[in-house]
Amino acid sequence: MNYATIKYNDIANGTGVRTSLFVSGCTHKCKGCFNSEAWDFNYGKPFDKDVQEKILASIDNYFIDGLSLLGGEPFEPENQIELYPFLLEFKKRFPNKTIWCYTGYLFDKELLGNSRANISITKDMLSLIDVLVDGRFIEAQKNISLQFRGSENQRIIDVKKSLEKGEVVDYDLRY
Repeated sequence: MNYATIKYNDIANGTGVRTSLFVSGCTHKCKGCFNSEAWDFNYGKPFDKDVQEKILASIDNYFIDGLSLLGGEPFEPENQIELYPFLLEFKKRFPNKTIWCYTGYLFDKELLGNSRANISITKDMLSLIDVLVDGRFIEAQKNISLQFRGSENQRIIDVKKSLEKGEVVDYDLRY
């Protein structure tokens, strides 16, 4: 897997101060995407052990609230295979810090339903994620006043509560 960029001390992609990893590779190709260069799976640099350690080291600060995954598309099957062990290590080292993930796939219909994105580790990967912003970016529904999302169709989901209840539970941004 390659990554397009890493943003340290990011305040735009989740609550608090975060490290944000933008992975490469996306098959959605949403019109008006802000990061279209990352559609190419070969774009950027390899997501190797050194990069992973640098990301984890950046999170090992009292003022960092967690990790955000963006793309490209973190839930492309080939990206899940690389991200899942990294997320396991993140949760092992930082059990009290959160993971936010942005995906064009719908949580209930595609990630948990019948789609190419639902592979053998998808539910396990979801169980490590605290907040999921789901849904493809739709340029006609773009709204720059929305918090943590780009278009009105996108949802901010509390993954743990949703998996527990078996239905989509909105994340309470008042936390």
